[in-house]
Amino acid sequence: MTTDASDAVEIRNALLRLRRGTGLPIAFGGLMEAGQRMRISELSGTATHALRSLAVTSGTGLGGKTVALSRPCVVTDYSASRQISHEYDAPVAVEGLRSVLAVPVVVRYRVRGVLYGALRTALPLGGRMLDVAVEAARDLERALVVRDEARTLAAETAAGACAGTGPGWEQVREAHTALRALAPRIADPELRAELLGACALLTAESAGGPSRVRLAPREVDVLACVAAGATNAVAAERLGVTPETVKGYLRSAMRKLRARTRGEAVVAARRAGWLP
Repeated sequence: MTTDASDAVEIRNALLRLRRGTGLPIAFGGLMEAGQRMRISELSGTATHALRSLAVTSGTGLGGKTVALSRPCVVTDYSASRQISHEYDAPVAVEGLRSVLAVPVVVRYRVRGVLYGALRTALPLGGRMLDVAVEAARDLERALVVRDEARTLAAETAAGACAGTGPGWEQVREAHTALRALAPRIADPELRAELLGACALLTAESAGGPSRVRLAPREVDVLACVAAGATNAVAAERLGVTPETVKGYLRSAMRKLRARTRGEAVVAARRAGWLP
């Protein structure tokens, strides 16, 4: 498994949260590759490139120990520590690191990566610093789960479209609703655009040409949830907004579609090509 551009963005965001929350001046990390090996791909606050692209094998060094045990590990003086092996002393010394913490990124019971925070002085790291670092890892875990789900949905949809087979209309509509709900939660604009592009593919056959009705993205999101049978409360939970916000978008969409009821709005949106 390699780190693509969108994953790199999420790792960098997690490293920034780690540094800001802990006050540690240095952070770095990366995701697992094949063969139980993690590669450090992202650096934040480092003075050199000594750690960039460093491959860390499970069980070796601090990060490898973290991968093997699937739990946070800390050393107060890296080069002198008897708690870890020392395969990576040279690049660590070039960067001048002393105190280092490492926390695993665990997705579906499998270690997907490691985040590190470090000092150039030998001081104890623990307590609140470790808690904040763990929370940064949890944030990254949640982001990776969302990305995995989005990629799976997009791949299944594209495969069905290319084969001319795939799921029936109800399943297509469920996939469309799920994709619309996931898109706003994706921080990377390129991946978000890909997801919305997949949504557009699902509605292309029913469009029959450009629609004169122009709906805002959130209005389409709400209508997709309504079409799937969601109440305002359920739609609000899926989309991460309040029920009142859902009502506002729904009223606006109904006005544009000249619909008097929720059901009429869904039918009109399908005729206009906004829903599958």
